Amino acid sequence: MSSQTSAPAEAAPLGAVIALVAAATLPPLLAFNQTPAATLYNQLLALAGWGAVLLLWARAAPGWRAGLKSPAAAALALLLAAPLSSVAGRSLPLSLGLSATAVIGAGLAALLLAQGLSRETRLRAAEALCWGLLLSGVLSVAVSVVQVFASEWADGNVIARSGVVGSAVGNLRQPNHLASLMMWASIGAVFVTEKRGWRLALAPLLCAFAFTVVLSASRTGYIGVGMLALWGVIDRRLSRSARLALLMTPLMLGVSWWLMSMWSAESGHAFRAASRLAEGAGSPSRLAILRDAWALTLAHPWLGVGWGEFNFAWSLTPFPTRPIAFFDHTHNLPAQLAVELGLPWAGAVLVLFGWALLRAWRGATQADADAPLRRAALMVVLTIGLHSLLEYPLWYAYFLLPACFALGLALPASDSAKPAGGALWSVLGTLLIAGSAFALWDYHRIVVIYAPSEDAVPLNERIATGQRSLFFSHQADYAAATSLPPGPAALAAARRTAFNLIDARLLMHWSRSLESTGDITGARYLADRLREFRNPTGDTWFASCGDAASAAAMPQCQPASAVIDWRTLR
Repeated sequence: MSSQTSAPAEAAPLGAVIALVAAATLPPLLAFNQTPAATLYNQLLALAGWGAVLLLWARAAPGWRAGLKSPAAAALALLLAAPLSSVAGRSLPLSLGLSATAVIGAGLAALLLAQGLSRETRLRAAEALCWGLLLSGVLSVAVSVVQVFASEWADGNVIARSGVVGSAVGNLRQPNHLASLMMWASIGAVFVTEKRGWRLALAPLLCAFAFTVVLSASRTGYIGVGMLALWGVIDRRLSRSARLALLMTPLMLGVSWWLMSMWSAESGHAFRAASRLAEGAGSPSRLAILRDAWALTLAHPWLGVGWGEFNFAWSLTPFPTRPIAFFDHTHNLPAQLAVELGLPWAGAVLVLFGWALLRAWRGATQADADAPLRRAALMVVLTIGLHSLLEYPLWYAYFLLPACFALGLALPASDSAKPAGGALWSVLGTLLIAGSAFALWDYHRIVVIYAPSEDAVPLNERIATGQRSLFFSHQADYAAATSLPPGPAALAAARRTAFNLIDARLLMHWSRSLESTGDITGARYLADRLREFRNPTGDTWFASCGDAASAAAMPQCQPASAVIDWRTLR
C-alpha cells in the first residue's frame, strides 16, 4: 500500500524538523533531578518536546483521521480508558490516573500524527527521528565512558553518577534503559548513513554502541545486539556494507567484552558485566514475580486488579515465597496488562497490537520508496518491544512517545484518506507544553517536602501543600503516612500513597496507624506481609518481639487471625 498523496499537506518547516530531533535527543540526556522522582524531569521534557512536535507538524499530517481506524490506535484507545476507569470505579488516586492518561494520550497523538503524514513529509520525519536517536546515542556513549573510566567527572547534574560499581547507567540512571538507547541509536545510524551515503561511518558507530552495551552490563542489551544482527540477515534492501556491519555487531560485542576484561584485570577496576553473566540468563526474582502475577490474574481473570493496582494487590496478598524486592511492575508487558486489566481487556489490546505489527511488517516488505523508513521504524518498535518483555520501558514517556511515532511511520498510510485540519494537533501540542510546565511547578510542592530549604515552613505545612498537588499528591501522602503520628490522617494517606509503591517503611507505619484506630487484625495482617519481604527495616522492627515484655505490648508480634481481602484495605 503506497503512502498518501492525494491529501494536500504543507512541507514540514525547518523548525518542525529541529523540534522532532530535539524531542528524540534531549529527554534521555537530562541528568538533573530532584527527589523523590528520579526521572520525572526527563518525562516532562519528553512530553513538552513531543507537544512541540504536534504543534509544529500539525499541518503536515492531513491524513490523520485514517489512522483512527487502525488497530494500533484502537489498542491505545483501550489503554487510554483504563486509568480513569480505575479512578472512577476502583480507588486509584486521581493524581496517578491523570498522569497515566496524559502519557498514553500523548502516545496516541504521536501515533496518529505519524500515520497522517504524506509520503514526502513522512521521509523527512523519519530522518529527523533517526537523527534524534543517533545523537542521543552518541552523547550517551560519552556519558557512559565518563561514568566508567572517569567517574570523578560525573557531577550528577550534567553527567549522572552511576550507582552501580563497574557499570554505566547513562543519564537515565538505568542500565537497561541505556542499552535500549543504544539499540535505537544503532537503528538511527543505519537509516541516516544509508540515506546520506555515509556508509564508512556506520561500523564505527555500531562498535561504539556495542561497547556501551558492554559497559551497561545489560543482558537485555545483549539480546538486542542479536536482533541487530538478525536485521542484517533478513533485510536485503540494505546496502552490502550496512548488512555486513550489522552482522558484525555480535563480534563487536565480544571484542568489547574482551577489551573490558583485559582492562579490568590490569587496572583492578570492577567489571560488572562479567559478574552479571555468572548470574545466568534469567533472574529468579523476575520469574517469581511473573508466577505471583499469574496467580493474581487467575484470581481476578475478568476485570483484573485494576490499572495501577498490581503493586497494591501483590504486596497485600499472602505470597510466602515472594521475591524480597518491592516490585511495582511485573517486568513483562503482557503479564502487566493481564493482571491489571483482566484477560478479556488485555487480550483485546494485545491482539490489536499484534495486528498492527503484522500490518507494519507487511508494509515493510513491500518494494516501494517507503520501505527503508518503515523497516527502520519497525525495528525501533520491535527492539523496545523486546525490552518490554523483560522490563517496563513503555511506562516512561521518553520511550513510549518515540515508539508510538515510529509505529505510526511503520504503518501503511491510506491512499483514500480525506484531508483533515491540524487544529486538533495544535491544541493538543499546546496542552502538552502547558501541562508539562504546570507539572514542573506542581512538582516543586513535593520537592520542598523531601529537600527543604533553610527557611522552609514546618513539615506538616509542606505536606498539606503537597497534598493539594494535582499530579503528585500521592508523593506528599507518602510523607504524611510515614511522618505523622499513627492515626486516621496517617492511615488515609497510607491508603492513597500505597497505589504508587508499597515498601517496608510504609507497611510498618500503615500497620501502626491501623493499630491506633483499633483495627488490630488489619495491623497484624500488614505485619505478616512485611515479614514475607524479609527486609532489614522490618527485621529491626520485629526484633523486639523476641522479648516477652515487648511482644505483649506490640500486637504485630502475633500473626493475623484471618486472611484479609486486599481490596478492603484500599
